[in-house]
Amino acid sequence: MCGICGYISTPALDHELVIRAMTDTMSHRGPDDSGVWVDAKKKVALGHRRLSIQDLSKLGAQPMHSACGRFTLCYNGEVYNHFNIRQNLSGYPFKSSSDTETILAAVSRWGLEKAVKKMVGMFAFALWDEQERTVSLVRDRLGVKPLFYGKVGNDLVFGSELKAIRKYSGFDSIIDRNALSLYFRHNYIPAPYSVYQGIKKMEPGTIVTFDDSCELVRTSTFWSAKDVWMEGVESPFSASADEVADELEKLLSKAISGRMLSDVPLGAFLSGGIDSSIVAAIMQAQSSQPIRTFSIGFHNAKYNEAEHAKAVATYLGTNHTELYVTPSDLLDVVPSIPALWDEPFGDSSQIPTYILSKLTRKHVTVALSGDGGDELFSGYQRYFSMDKWEIISKIPKSVRSVAGSGVRRLPSNSFDFLGGLGPKIRWRLDILGMSQFSEFYRYFMSHFKHPNEFVLGSKEPATHLTRDENNITDDRFSQMAFWDIIGYLPDDILTKVDRASMGAGLEARVPLLDHNVVEFAAKIPTSMKVHGVRGKIPLRNVLSRYVPDSLIDRPKMGFGVPIGQWMREDLREWCEDLLSPAALRKQGYIDEKFVGKIWKSYVGGNDAWQYYLWDILMFQSWLEEYGG
Repeated sequence: MCGICGYISTPALDHELVIRAMTDTMSHRGPDDSGVWVDAKKKVALGHRRLSIQDLSKLGAQPMHSACGRFTLCYNGEVYNHFNIRQNLSGYPFKSSSDTETILAAVSRWGLEKAVKKMVGMFAFALWDEQERTVSLVRDRLGVKPLFYGKVGNDLVFGSELKAIRKYSGFDSIIDRNALSLYFRHNYIPAPYSVYQGIKKMEPGTIVTFDDSCELVRTSTFWSAKDVWMEGVESPFSASADEVADELEKLLSKAISGRMLSDVPLGAFLSGGIDSSIVAAIMQAQSSQPIRTFSIGFHNAKYNEAEHAKAVATYLGTNHTELYVTPSDLLDVVPSIPALWDEPFGDSSQIPTYILSKLTRKHVTVALSGDGGDELFSGYQRYFSMDKWEIISKIPKSVRSVAGSGVRRLPSNSFDFLGGLGPKIRWRLDILGMSQFSEFYRYFMSHFKHPNEFVLGSKEPATHLTRDENNITDDRFSQMAFWDIIGYLPDDILTKVDRASMGAGLEARVPLLDHNVVEFAAKIPTSMKVHGVRGKIPLRNVLSRYVPDSLIDRPKMGFGVPIGQWMREDLREWCEDLLSPAALRKQGYIDEKFVGKIWKSYVGGNDAWQYYLWDILMFQSWLEEYGG
């Protein structure tokens, strides 16, 4: 796993100095080595930080050139089937056993898009084509690995993290207020937006190509979650539950086996839940010795899953390591969040995820994770709360439309006289005015329901949840899963895991998001994924072949953090400094009166505001770190 960056420059630059400065910002992503390359015409530069996983020798160093000399690659990720790909590349003069060289050989033989379609893995890379004088940026199918790009003046600049782009000469860190409104709605900034004007996140499954004048040549999609999900809805897998479990177990076994390919020690995160347990169970079944598993625990029983993880580890016979963390351990991470996540990010489970990554990195360099199971197999409890839409949708649209338009015409402070009840009443009236399920789900998933009212000068842009073309099925469970796969999964869950693990110098692999598993999951009908108020039935059926149901059959907990207690106690002074009206007014991004009102309400005992305030604090702490 690595960090990449680069640019196409129109003016003369001190290329060696600039590209090295950009590359060095990502030393945490690649602590083992660093490399840069500048083309002969002094227009293109590529930089790479290396975390050595396969072929630890210098032969795996990057940027790497193809044998024919036409292509130069800087690459972040892993292609798990690259040795299989090599079997179809006879005659290529391989010098190393690295997957980087396999990509170059495949592109040289078949062209970029055909080569990428053959790759199974997670990746983000930049490919320079000397013959065409183009650079192509590529991001994997599900968005496991990040890549930002955009214009700085007339130049094209890109990088695994924004901190590399910030180092580019002349970068102007103008905050995109419209994207900021999206952050306060979702607690992350969804692709293709970033916190900066002019800088985009690559969308999953895409290739974007620029010429050496920094002009866009083409954008293409080599894999589409939408196409996959629609095909699954239209042509579902028709089989018994046992046959579904058989096929799923076969696909998972292959995906996990491929992700155990490594020249360095590896292990697995284990929470004791269904997803991480199935990964650990199949890993152990494929290993001749105990695998390494890792979990963290909390002394507060409300948040503690460590006992469940230990029970699963004991049953499987893994070599298990656990660390019980204290509130002070968690608090110690808070100052590091802006630098680790690089743009405003408010999912508080980022903190224990980072601590778990640091623990794991003390023992191994690679860890397999269970992320993706909830999205693919309808595991989120919120999916089971959406039946409220059936009640709302029975109210005539004309009545709902009148209610909604009436609320929208009212000033934002119209409900203040109701105190703490005001927002709740307004939110319910908002819901009455909704015409379709996508609006309802977006509202349910929103933190701030009306972020444009307090993000000054903002107009909230469109996202996948506001585009009608993404309403692809009347099956609510399948539709919600699709929305989460193209939004919440890459922009929240995978972003959290990438930054936390790479911040610790650890590579995290996600076998449940092997695209072959995803394509199969899309074909499993909801009736086979959901029974009553239980989801993930196919995963449960596979896991029961390895672990007794009694060890797994319990309510989902997740990584909870006592931020409410922190903000009233340990972090009180820090919060009040960041939220001071004078500071907010001087910065000019968010309405200090609104913030003051909800802070006063929260301090007065209204716990409903704790996560909203955490989002604001994460933005304020990021702003304090990076300015703008």
